[in-house]
Amino acid sequence: MVRFTSFLRCQILLAFVFPVLAQQVSPTEPNSSVRVPPPSENATAPELEKQGDDLRAQKAYLDSVDYYRAAIKKGDSAPLHNKTGICFLQLQRGGEARKEFKRAIQMDKAYAEPHNNLGALDYNGGHYGQAVSEYRKALQLNDGNASFHSNLGTAYFAEKDWAHAIKEYSRARALDPTIFDRQSSGGVSIRLVSSTDLGHFHYMMAQIAGSQNDLDRCRSYLSKANEEGYPIRDALRDDQFAGLRKDPNFVAFVRSLKPPQTADQ
Repeated sequence: MVRFTSFLRCQILLAFVFPVLAQQVSPTEPNSSVRVPPPSENATAPELEKQGDDLRAQKAYLDSVDYYRAAIKKGDSAPLHNKTGICFLQLQRGGEARKEFKRAIQMDKAYAEPHNNLGALDYNGGHYGQAVSEYRKALQLNDGNASFHSNLGTAYFAEKDWAHAIKEYSRARALDPTIFDRQSSGGVSIRLVSSTDLGHFHYMMAQIAGSQNDLDRCRSYLSKANEEGYPIRDALRDDQFAGLRKDPNFVAFVRSLKPPQTADQ
């Protein structure tokens, strides 16, 4: 198995997982051009929540908070506080976001998403151990959520706990084989520091696919790793590709990949 300790430090930021709508983990610029009327006093709590969801999708986060809070006054619930916390997180108001997530947990101790979102908040602050703890709490409540496993893997990755990172990424992929194929849409957003880190990430995904004898995705990830300049020839020795190495076509494929040319070549 490849030695991970030789790689540069990287950060992989995955999207928060929300009950209905997944958004990118990195805060985005609020949409200040949206002019929104105040919440109607005659609207029901579900109607106000729906309008808040629509505004959040438009990145009108402050307006969305107004609608969620109006809905809370008519029908308080853990999901409403969780969504309010998401808006504050996008506005980079971490203290208020944390307060809302904790309120959601107090209201519904079986609700996994606020723990996941607290983990993301801790991860963004560089508190990886705390992030691991929150992600594990989320998984205790919902072990079948692929994004929770991938987020936990990312926190382990940041701590350079490679064995546990691989375990969680593998579990995430077993639950959802496409989870690492998605970018800004669909719930997962990956942001890496350098192309070297990107090559490392693709190679690790190839390892997971290889251990599951998924030839197509393994080849795809190896190609991406190779494009980033990662030494993919390790696949001819790495134990995680042992099953695929019995296929002469796989061996020929790996040998056919040539390192990309640099600008001075």
